[in-house]
Amino acid sequence: MTSLKLKTNIYGLVGEVTIPGDKSISHRSVMFGSIAQGETTVTNFLPGDDCLSTISCFRKLGVTIEESGGQLHIFGNGFEGLTEPDELLDVGNSGTTIRLLMGILAGRPFFSTLVGDESIGKRPMTRVTGPLTEMGAKLDGRKNGAYTPISIRGGQLNPIHYELPVASAQVKSALILAGLQADGVSTIIEPAETRDHTERMIRHFGGEINKDNHAITVKGGQKLTASTVHIPGDISSAAFFLVAGAIIPESEIVLKNVGLNPTRTGIIEVMKKMGAELEIVQQNDNSFEPVGDLIIKTSNLKGTVVEGKLIPKLIDEIPIIALMATQAEGKTVIKDAEELKVKETNRIDTVVQELKKLGASIEATDDGMIIYGKTKLSGGIVSSHGDHRIGMMLSIAALLCENNVELEQSEAISVSYPNFFSHLNSLIH
Repeated sequence: MTSLKLKTNIYGLVGEVTIPGDKSISHRSVMFGSIAQGETTVTNFLPGDDCLSTISCFRKLGVTIEESGGQLHIFGNGFEGLTEPDELLDVGNSGTTIRLLMGILAGRPFFSTLVGDESIGKRPMTRVTGPLTEMGAKLDGRKNGAYTPISIRGGQLNPIHYELPVASAQVKSALILAGLQADGVSTIIEPAETRDHTERMIRHFGGEINKDNHAITVKGGQKLTASTVHIPGDISSAAFFLVAGAIIPESEIVLKNVGLNPTRTGIIEVMKKMGAELEIVQQNDNSFEPVGDLIIKTSNLKGTVVEGKLIPKLIDEIPIIALMATQAEGKTVIKDAEELKVKETNRIDTVVQELKKLGASIEATDDGMIIYGKTKLSGGIVSSHGDHRIGMMLSIAALLCENNVELEQSEAISVSYPNFFSHLNSLIH
C-alpha cells in the first residue's frame, strides 16, 4: 500500500486538462467489439486497472485484442466466437466487468468462473444472478450466488420481463446483454433513468433497442457488426477538476473533450444549482456520445438538496459533491443514495469518516449525508480505503487544507485515472 504526502494550501489552479477516456464506455467498447462480427477500432481507451481487467477477461474467452499506436483493435466473431476459458476470469476491482460479463456468459454454452479482489467479494451479485437464473442460466456462488466467486453454466435463455428493484445501469446492462441472446423479446423496466451507454452502444454496432418511458425492450438473436469507437472524456473524472476549480481561490480551468451524455450530467446540474461559474463550450452532439469543453472558475457556492431522480445521474460524483458542500454557504443534504453503500466501499460512511478527519462538519444518514458549510479544512492522515473516487476526492480536499495531509492507499486512483496527479500538478503554479 502506497502512502503519499499531498499538496496543501494551494491558490490558483489555472490551465487546461484533456480528460482521459470514459471508464464506462471503455468497458463497453471492449465487450461490444468482442461480441460483434469483424474488427472494431477503439480510440482514447482508458488504460485504467478496471478496463484492463475487462480486456484480460475477453482474451481468456478467446478474443484477439491488440494495441497499436494508442488504439485498440478487437477482432470479434459474434457471441458464438467466445470460447470456454481455461482459467478463472479475474475482474480485479471492477463491478462493471463482473456484472456485464455475467449477462454475456449467461447465454454461452460453456462453464466459466468469475473472481475479483477483496472489495468485489463484498459487493452484492444477487441483483444480477437472480434475474439471469429466471432466464434459464445456471449460476452459483457463495451464499446462493450472492457473492464471488460466481460460476456460470450458460445456454439457451428465455426472454424476461423484469422490473429493477434499484436504479442500476450495471444490472440493466447485464440483462440487456443476456436479452440479446434470448429466444424472444425481453423488457427491462427501471425505476429511474440510469446511464444509457449500453443502449447507445448497441445502436452504434448496428443493433436495435427501444425505450418507452422507463421500459426498455430488446429482441434476442441480433447480430452486431464491428464499428469504430472514439471514447469521450469521463465526466466522472472531470468532476474532480470541476469542483477543484470552483472551490480553490483564484482558479480557472478548461476541461477538454468531456462526455456530456444527459444521463451523466447530474454533476453539472448540481454545480449550477449551487451557483458555480461553469460554462459549456464547443459542444458536439454529432457522435454517438455528445461531448464538449467545460470552463470552471472560482465560485461563491450555496448549499442545496441532492435527491430523487438526480441521484443515478451523479452516483459516482457524490464523494466530490460532499467535499464541494463543505465549501458552500449553508447546509447541503444528499439523500436517496443508498446505492453508495455497495460501491467499492460504503461510500456514505467512508466519505463522512475521512472528511471529518480533515475538519469537515458532516454527518451520515441512512440514505446519504448532511454537510454544513462553509468550513475550513485542517489536515491529517486519511485513506482511500482502496476506493479510487475517495482517493481523488481527498487529494482535492488536501489543496484547501492548512496543514499536512497524507493519503494512504493512494494507488487505488489508478483504477480510473492513472494520470490524475500529473494532470493536477500541471494546474498548480
